Amino acid sequence: MTTASGNEGVQLKYNFASDNYAGICNEAWRSMEAANRGLASSYGDDLWTAKACERVRELFEIDCEVFFVFNGTAANSLALASLCQSYHSIVCHEMAHVETDECGASEFFSNGTKVLLVPGANGKVSLDAVEHTISRRSDIHYPKPKALSVTQATELGTVYSVAEMQAVGELAKRHSLHVHMDGARFANAVASLNVEPKEITWQAGVDVLTFGGTKNGFAVGEAVVFFNKELAFEFDYRCKQAGQLASKMRFLTAPWIGMLESGAWLTNAAHANNCARLLESEVKKLAGVRVMFETQANSVFLEMAPAALEALRGLGWHFYTFIGSGGARFMCSWDTKIDDIAELVRDIRIALAG
Repeated sequence: MTTASGNEGVQLKYNFASDNYAGICNEAWRSMEAANRGLASSYGDDLWTAKACERVRELFEIDCEVFFVFNGTAANSLALASLCQSYHSIVCHEMAHVETDECGASEFFSNGTKVLLVPGANGKVSLDAVEHTISRRSDIHYPKPKALSVTQATELGTVYSVAEMQAVGELAKRHSLHVHMDGARFANAVASLNVEPKEITWQAGVDVLTFGGTKNGFAVGEAVVFFNKELAFEFDYRCKQAGQLASKMRFLTAPWIGMLESGAWLTNAAHANNCARLLESEVKKLAGVRVMFETQANSVFLEMAPAALEALRGLGWHFYTFIGSGGARFMCSWDTKIDDIAELVRDIRIALAG
């Protein structure tokens, strides 16, 4: 089997390819362990799941509908399917995960809803481009725009500010669009902005959020949070039909209790963000490296000579080069160590020296 990052046969010194590579943090692990003591009802009819839903509602300070699924692809595609009919369309950034990395799941689970792509600097949708895309035609031959999907934090490691999210919400409301937020790294965005979660979600007009847990120290699991509760109608049936209704649901939901009650969801994200900013500041000191985008969350995108990238891989480092307009992405996680960053910077210097 080959890997997307080109590390076949190389012993890895350390991975900066994805925050998915990190293990389970202590808070999530202990919560799963607690849920494993004794019996509990199946398919989400248990106290752990009920309590997890309440903790999410408390976090966002609103009565919302909460569902739990195994992964981000299911969360995004099922959420978007709940917003659209098959003759509708979904507008998103041309580099959005729902377009580039989910194997057509949004189209599949919505029975063919068309995805319309728009450009935008730094991974954020251009509102002018959105306006043009949804306004250029209104005839019956064109798939009617119904949903606007944004990613927070974006695929390029940037974040929408409160004002930017408010502008997204205002545009969507003006054109009767539902707003979906892909929040695989939502915690990193909150930590970066230092705002209350409600400020960049429902208060800004977001209808449904897919709240990522896996990349933030969970073993598995994402939450689908409907702030517009009417849109959650029969979403439980969508989850069941898609194979996302866990029989032992408490093991998906218990970690949310521990993570939210302890604050680890935000602490983990802040640590990952801080590590990324440290890496950014250190590589800026090196000749032959260009930071491609401002590091606002937990990823750093670097541009350097192909020979240097190959030399770095030869030294045992694992990272992706297919994300982010040709650069190399270095992703930090809750488990990244300061020493790891120091070693990486040292080896980048060696790789650049040739």
